[in-house]
Amino acid sequence: MTMTNKAVVLAGTSPLFAELQQLFTEKGYQVLSVAEAAAEPAAVSLAVEVSNLDLQQKGELIRALDSLLAPAVPILTTSLAITATEVASWAQHPKRVCGFGTLVPLAERELIEIAPALQTAPATIQAAEVFFQSLGKETEIVADEVGLVFPRILSLIINEAAFTLMEKAATASDIDIAMKKGTNYPYGPLEWADRIGLDEIFAIVRGLQRDLAEERYRPAPLLRKLVLAGRVGVRSGQGFYTYESKVGVKA
Repeated sequence: MTMTNKAVVLAGTSPLFAELQQLFTEKGYQVLSVAEAAAEPAAVSLAVEVSNLDLQQKGELIRALDSLLAPAVPILTTSLAITATEVASWAQHPKRVCGFGTLVPLAERELIEIAPALQTAPATIQAAEVFFQSLGKETEIVADEVGLVFPRILSLIINEAAFTLMEKAATASDIDIAMKKGTNYPYGPLEWADRIGLDEIFAIVRGLQRDLAEERYRPAPLLRKLVLAGRVGVRSGQGFYTYESKVGVKA
């Protein structure tokens, strides 16, 4: 698929929204809201939807885009908390729905994972690859499972670190220092979670538990409480750390 029309719709509430909006604009795309696209839907060549925490809201956005846009227009949706196959089942034209996954900050991500639904048409997969590559990102096709690969594995490491903190095995700082020096990861899991957003991590772990119903995917209660309290990390000024003094929370 060749992108001759560069108007794209961007919708959703993930922290990805702001960074994707900036990246799309830098790469020459005209970024439209759903309301703006409704005024001239024929101008839209592709839609991207990025809600993860609120699945009801995600369903409403997917149905709105599916109803608004011509059936051939691809809808790319984050499949971090739910499979792309389930998202596609909400659409009247499921062949145009394709999942993808990545985490903020996008500047640190060289690759975006693409997870086609069982219903996704080959032309939609090709459109997704062309689109993300036009943003300067490598792409990899992965199986349609909640969280995909990198977001899933990192989220489970963070969830285990949250259990470790909650059980008072170590302080937040000690957990991060141990993991950075023990694994050569760029960040400790708790400070990494704060940079990504605890709501995104919680959505992935909760999605795994919902889909796979295994005890090992149970979200740490501390992670859930912080999200409910709006302490989602750097974005809110509080998470596992507070950003005035960067002191680890006490479980």
